[in-house]
Amino acid sequence: MKYFVVDAFTSEPFGGNPAGVVLLGRDGVFPTDELMRLVAAELRYSETAFVRQDGPTEFTVRYFTPAAEVDLCGHATIATFGTLHREGIVPEGAVCINHTLAGDLEVAVGDQVMMQMARPQAIDKHVDVMRLHTIMAGNAMTNWPEMPVEIISTGLPDIIMPMGSVEDLNHLRPDMAALSDLSRELAVTGVHAFAIADDGYTAHVRNFGPLYGIPEESATGTANGALTHYLHRRGIISAPTQCRFLQGEAMGRPSVVATALDNDGSIRVGGQSRIIAQGDLLI
Repeated sequence: MKYFVVDAFTSEPFGGNPAGVVLLGRDGVFPTDELMRLVAAELRYSETAFVRQDGPTEFTVRYFTPAAEVDLCGHATIATFGTLHREGIVPEGAVCINHTLAGDLEVAVGDQVMMQMARPQAIDKHVDVMRLHTIMAGNAMTNWPEMPVEIISTGLPDIIMPMGSVEDLNHLRPDMAALSDLSRELAVTGVHAFAIADDGYTAHVRNFGPLYGIPEESATGTANGALTHYLHRRGIISAPTQCRFLQGEAMGRPSVVATALDNDGSIRVGGQSRIIAQGDLLI
């Protein structure tokens, strides 16, 4: 099996969000779940994508964190199809079908990869906002905005948490153990915090998913798709529109995540990617 290390949501090496991409051999048989998890743990990135080619532009992709399999991963999808394009497997302008545990999704390949997200949905679960705020900031912050906290999914459910300013966003210091407990109770991936800013970006964002071994992530496609739906629900953006989210600043890995909101409410997420390493898995 051939593997790649790919920075997604950036055109520059050592920016964006790194992911592992593993292309299966000609037999197209996925390894055991435990072996894929161990490979993800060995590569040490938040997600590693295992890719089987089913047809000229049809693929099945499974996503593993170092701890477990997840249904979908936005940045690993961008990394995967950017790699398939650079390796000459998928031609420029192709629209591919990506079979995932979150459903069959279209992925358009060009200068940047744009992936269709699962149909957005707001999940009707009560979030104890006071508990959430304490977990995310302790007692260091009292000026929370009036916008509601919601659980939104475009393939993976995240708690969408508004912040009053970019400065407040950068001051978040979550209690990771407590956040893991809350995420488990609510069956969410984690927390996607955002702050609106008038600087050319739709919002600055930070994402925390310690339940899945990800204390903080520098670019998160699914969560920014969920945020796009949240902003639309709250009347902050209207369809059709395109958004740009800046993520990873606090980690020293700035990433730009693009989203597109269509008239029917569907959402696409995308960006550029850069291969920084490749090799063979000798297992």
